[in-house]
Amino acid sequence: MKFKAIIEVKLRRDSTDPESETIKKSLLDLSFPVSQVKVTKVYEVVVEAGTKKDAEAIVKTICTRLLVNPSKDEFKFEVEPLGSTRA
Repeated sequence: MKFKAIIEVKLRRDSTDPESETIKKSLLDLSFPVSQVKVTKVYEVVVEAGTKKDAEAIVKTICTRLLVNPSKDEFKFEVEPLGSTRA
């Protein structure tokens, strides 16, 4: 069975975020009234697994082995059967 995972990876609160600061400065330079900018990377991954629990385990492994640097990042994800609709 195929499952779609939406994975969000962002910097931990105690990590410096130069990308967000650069974007914020650029927005202010363009006269946009912003007070804060946070960059979050979103990945959409389709995995094959027997159950939702198995798919969640695969996605967690993908995150911890490839997508996330635990010294600076935090992550969360949602897994749904492919083709399902959220309410």
